[in-house]
Amino acid sequence: MSKFAANLTMLFTELPFIERFAAARAAGFEAVECLFPYEWPAAELARQLRENGLTQALFNMPPGDWAAGERGMAAIPGREAEFRAQLPKVRDYALALGCTKVHAMSGIVDPAYTLAAHRQTLVENIRFAADFLTADGIKVLLEPLNSRDVPGYFLAHQHDALALVEEIDRPNVGVQLDLYHAQIMDGDLTRLIAKLGPAIGHVQIASVPDRHEPDRGEIHYPHLFEALARAGYQGWIGCEYHPSAGTREGLGWLRQWQSTSR
Repeated sequence: MSKFAANLTMLFTELPFIERFAAARAAGFEAVECLFPYEWPAAELARQLRENGLTQALFNMPPGDWAAGERGMAAIPGREAEFRAQLPKVRDYALALGCTKVHAMSGIVDPAYTLAAHRQTLVENIRFAADFLTADGIKVLLEPLNSRDVPGYFLAHQHDALALVEEIDRPNVGVQLDLYHAQIMDGDLTRLIAKLGPAIGHVQIASVPDRHEPDRGEIHYPHLFEALARAGYQGWIGCEYHPSAGTREGLGWLRQWQSTSR
């Protein structure tokens, strides 16, 4: 049975963020994820999780100056100290929220440096982060983002993420497989899932090409859920999409897929 987590950054946006936890639970979700939790006290977020019986499946490490277009710094040469300095805060939030998976955003390529320098920076930073977080049981994930939505992002293809995970060689490092991004950049998703196999640390879904509800567009997700099960993935599936006409109005897919998987 697929387990779905509501992405509270994208879903229920008609409500203040703190109220989205209860809305997600009322809609039938058992877990949530978000991009960045740091605007709110960890204790308040933990209270929302506890009171609504929810699991925090994932959140992202700080991205740098998001408003200015930054999308992380894990792969950006010259920002190693900034990346590493954020790790205590990431750990504190993860422990407070009972969250065991965090996404380290690679960042937009800096043309002042070679791609090889970016890669080496990413490898060294993720090894450092993984070693810092391993005692607390926290896994660090790398997610490729498609070049249409995020031009210039360092990591765009799933096979590159897998190669990096293998080179980093830490047991608490994995691939965050967003099937929306993967379809745009790689395709052949059934075989891709099989290739990634145990490296898959988290999964996210949305329709392609419009990033709306996952029961429309060109991806047949029920088939991919079976492929994920064959690959051994048993974790949460994050619903990171933009509702086409209101979150609640578009949740027929959730009720249908939950009923057919029981």
